[in-house]
Amino acid sequence: MLETQVPGEPFALFDAWFADVAAAGLPEPNAMILATASADGVPSARTVLLKGYGPGGFRFFTNLTSDKARDLAANPRAALVFPWHAMYRQVRVMGRVEPLTHAENEAYFSTRPYGSQLGAWASRQSTVIAGRDELEARYAELAERWPDPADSTGRAGGEDEGRPGVPRPDFWGGYAVLPESVEFWQGRPDRLHDRLRYRRADTTWVLERLAP
Repeated sequence: MLETQVPGEPFALFDAWFADVAAAGLPEPNAMILATASADGVPSARTVLLKGYGPGGFRFFTNLTSDKARDLAANPRAALVFPWHAMYRQVRVMGRVEPLTHAENEAYFSTRPYGSQLGAWASRQSTVIAGRDELEARYAELAERWPDPADSTGRAGGEDEGRPGVPRPDFWGGYAVLPESVEFWQGRPDRLHDRLRYRRADTTWVLERLAP
């Protein structure tokens, strides 16, 4: 991977690499490690799913009362890692984080499967619960409150007609990681790996090679 062979900005190269991973059939190609830190600098990391990317940032969604959301409220910076080990590739992203808009949250939530919509309501993420029974009971209660619209397929004029779908919880939404640097790592023999980093400089990107 040479500097002359890559585009002048990171999103086009990420798009090409992401397409390669998807074409290779890797499971969960959009899985990424999200690292955050609390106000007093305590780090934490977990795997989340990428739900969109481009000049507007790398997007993911979560419970807004979760540990990660509390970290981001106090310290709105994050790092991402895409660990595509099977292809000897890795992408690292670092930057500031901004919450998505109400309209963006609503638009994405409406596309989620019914069960995932109920799950967002059922789980107060990162809080301690008595056991799985508590979670499943809460889910069943919500399923009665908002029945699955698919169950009423073909029931013209029935009692299910016009019933509301699952609304988005006000404690659920998304974030965009706005990259200040994006590093592409390509494994090579003898540990002479390629590491090309795009670093934002005002409105442009500077391309740099890092020692492996």
